[in-house]
Amino acid sequence: MSRLENKIALVLGGAKGIGLAISSRFAAEGATTWFTSRNAQDLQLARQQIGDRGHPLQAELEQPQALEQLMAQVDQQHGRLDVLVINAGMSEYATLESVSPEDFDRHFSLNVRSPLFALQAALPLLKPGASVVLIGSIAASIGTPGYGVYGATKAALRSFARSWTSELAARGIRINVVAPGPIDTAMFASVSDEMREAIVSRIPAGRMGKASEVANAALFLASDESSFIAGGELCVDGGMTQV
Repeated sequence: MSRLENKIALVLGGAKGIGLAISSRFAAEGATTWFTSRNAQDLQLARQQIGDRGHPLQAELEQPQALEQLMAQVDQQHGRLDVLVINAGMSEYATLESVSPEDFDRHFSLNVRSPLFALQAALPLLKPGASVVLIGSIAASIGTPGYGVYGATKAALRSFARSWTSELAARGIRINVVAPGPIDTAMFASVSDEMREAIVSRIPAGRMGKASEVANAALFLASDESSFIAGGELCVDGGMTQV
């Protein structure tokens, strides 16, 4: 039996890269999978890849009203939500000397504020046994020059997982984090061979990760196989932060 058979899943930021890999895997495992993007073309292409179990939703996730509308649509269709994955986020390079208030606000709006109000909007749909998976980053626990603001947003997300677990465990709702390391997605397409080699040299596994490997971790935390795991963080980084 598929691991998400008869489950209703929503992947915020689920039309490209890691998010698309998660949406595709969930649908393949039997879930009715709703997924979002702000870009209509990305949604159309993702829907073609995901198949009949995929249901696209266009939304600007920084807007609480848009999040409420998303949840209302899922509620109208199904009356519940079994799995919520919060993947939407951004990462832009800016050193301490160059970072602007606008840089800060953009990162924290999408990477921190949006997840908070997304979960708040989803709470009425989440029943006992539901799983929430936050897509964090190993940037939360390592210092990467030029990505201090991004790392701080992911550290905030990790902290949320702990406090939300304390608040929601009694309701049977689990919160966990998947923390990817360097993953070979389109974001790395413009990285020079020299930079890529420098990154890989820091990874004990000797290579960058695949989006499908992050999706595997998200599937595990979304499924009943991880029913006794709450408030945790699963690093998918080839050992980069582990040894």
